[in-house]
Amino acid sequence: MSDFEAQLRAVSLRVTRPRLAVLAALRDHPHVDTETVIALVRADLPTVSHQAVYDVLRALTETGLIRRIQPAGALARYETRVGDNHHHVVCRTCGAIADVDCAVGHAPCLTASDDHGFVIDEAEVVYWGLCPGCAAEPVQR
Repeated sequence: MSDFEAQLRAVSLRVTRPRLAVLAALRDHPHVDTETVIALVRADLPTVSHQAVYDVLRALTETGLIRRIQPAGALARYETRVGDNHHHVVCRTCGAIADVDCAVGHAPCLTASDDHGFVIDEAEVVYWGLCPGCAAEPVQR
């Protein structure tokens, strides 16, 4: 049994070819949007429908097997790295996204100055800047 099959069974999801294909696509291509996931899955399963991929993404997100992120002003993206409360760095120019490990300490990584009585279990941090490729390009004036 593959790791993906075990993961699906552990959250009481049936093992299907579209689910396995989506997990493989996201493992190999983290931080991609829905249309890219569909294209990657169709490379292996040409007849899979848009709706099937949307349904798989929803089910995998709801069960915690994948994570949906959506930096401000960007399309939703998906990744298989879950459960470690990591953060992201996003390029303002090209939209490239990379993982950043926990900022400091143990999850939720940051201590709120005032938790307003909430029991905080996660912090979402997005660092913004320029990726190395965009930073190296000459400034247009």
